[in-house]
Amino acid sequence: MKILIVDDEALALSRLRRMLEALGHRNITEAHNADEALSAAEKTRFNLAFLDINMPGTDGLELGFDLRYAQPDLAIIFQTAYDTHALKAFEIGAVGYLVKPFSKEQLSAAIERVRTTTDAAGGLRLLSKSGERHFLHSPSDIYYVKADLTEVILRTDEGFTYFNHKISEVETLLEPYEFVRVHRSYLINLNAVKSFETIEQSKLRFSFNDIGDTIDSSKDGAKLFRQRFSV
Repeated sequence: MKILIVDDEALALSRLRRMLEALGHRNITEAHNADEALSAAEKTRFNLAFLDINMPGTDGLELGFDLRYAQPDLAIIFQTAYDTHALKAFEIGAVGYLVKPFSKEQLSAAIERVRTTTDAAGGLRLLSKSGERHFLHSPSDIYYVKADLTEVILRTDEGFTYFNHKISEVETLLEPYEFVRVHRSYLINLNAVKSFETIEQSKLRFSFNDIGDTIDSSKDGAKLFRQRFSV
């Protein structure tokens, strides 16, 4: 497990490293602020991040948003001397919240929750945005994905929200969840498809459960879909 720990207090950072090492974790990267953390995340794909909330400049909650945009499958545990930020932390998608000073046993239990959550739900949540509102979506919440310049639009029951990744990156993320590329600009969730029909130029038109939207494939997308499913 690759772990990122972020705290502006050197003693707190050192203490957390010692506790993690005592629990058998060795692949640990330290950062003293948000800039160092984001720089580390550009070079390494982490499984778990421990973020101190009360830091000067960009605080841990803001950093949590930024890291989840950069690495959607990253598990986050917040640590703080106060318990007033818990609700906001879990809105970001945190899997744990530790109030300092915490024990090695509490730390171990929090890490175990990460493993349990990952095993049960695949660990993937996509943090998207519409205006000032943020949404945390499981793959099963998404009907389809549409490319929009350097990001994508997710279609869910909440409507349309923006996810700051290229469609090729999202395709890789969602492939294990039965999403398929039917057009250079569209991914569809096969589990949400109600029916499809052939339209002009042998393209396919897909409709979905519970919403009235339809998506048309490209010719190449239809060909690949038919080859994959022998239809």
